[in-house]
Amino acid sequence: MGYAKERGKLEKLSGKIVGLDIYNEKNFAILVDSHEKYSHTIRILKNKEPELFMELYTNELQELKGVRNAVKESETDEARQANFLLYRDTIVRIMGKTIDITKQTN
Repeated sequence: MGYAKERGKLEKLSGKIVGLDIYNEKNFAILVDSHEKYSHTIRILKNKEPELFMELYTNELQELKGVRNAVKESETDEARQANFLLYRDTIVRIMGKTIDITKQTN
């Protein structure tokens, strides 16, 4: 099964967020939007090929949700910045993992 369309979406999203280094409302909104788009894409992939993508769908989406909530719940600017970078790195890592799986299955 070809996953070029979904892989292209994820590569574009990953490239868009990798350079976000400083927490502010705009950058956080970009990460949240990318998270939602990733969620939609992984749902599509899971429905096409449950054996390959179910684990990503259940575990990685849960991890992303937890890291996003950590940013929201941070009480200090330093903690918010650190959690923001963790959120960004987590999204990039998970997108990379998903992209790798789509490449291996073609």
